Amino acid sequence: MTALSVNLNKIAVLRNSRGGAEPNVLRAGITCLDAGAQGLTVHPRPDARHIRADDVLALGQLCTQRGVEFNIEGNPFAPARAGYPGLLALCEATRPAQVTLVPDSDGQLTSDHGFDFNREGAALQSLIASFKPLGCRIAVFVDVGDTHVAQAAAVGADRVELYTGPFAEAFAAGQPSLALQEAADTARRAQHAGLGVNAGHDLSQANLAAFLGHVPNVLEVSIGHALIGEALYTGLEATVRAYRQIIDQHP
Repeated sequence: MTALSVNLNKIAVLRNSRGGAEPNVLRAGITCLDAGAQGLTVHPRPDARHIRADDVLALGQLCTQRGVEFNIEGNPFAPARAGYPGLLALCEATRPAQVTLVPDSDGQLTSDHGFDFNREGAALQSLIASFKPLGCRIAVFVDVGDTHVAQAAAVGADRVELYTGPFAEAFAAGQPSLALQEAADTARRAQHAGLGVNAGHDLSQANLAAFLGHVPNVLEVSIGHALIGEALYTGLEATVRAYRQIIDQHP
């Protein structure tokens, strides 16, 4: 069964655009869990443009209380600085079920590519080793079509997260077949190496069923941007329930 983890970054973007505490990130997280989400995802960035360190702590406590998975995404190479204690420190403070390592630079608008294992593998292996004592499951962001995806296991990862942005673009253009085949092939290569497979980026109610119907044994989808956008029209609770209905039809 595929689990739904709701990414709350966009709630924090709205809050930060005005200042203050509304919309409330913690309340949004509670609503998502009450509606059936099996976990929550955050991606704190060093510039605190959306999720802040205090959000991470509050949401981590919520997930612990609810007995659901907390997934923290971030660039393990980004150094700590004022207002951002670093990805490892945030994970030490919250002990999330999963940490998803993503190679995004400080100024990057959004995550848009996976790791290059040939170039970054050695450094990544050393960093993953520092997270292992926390008991976190380690996922690494990978490009669909990466023929070296099995190297994620060699550097110590437990799962990969398929970057589904190109698939979403192909789906919107009415030509998803090749993207779906590449995603399925990449998932199988990862699974053959003993890795679990997650997926995320620009997945939506429009394209999620097609993705899950073609890509085998996806363990988790992390969805934020589209879900929060859709919730502006139909409400957060109803939107999460709609995603769960799609997912539950693809066990």
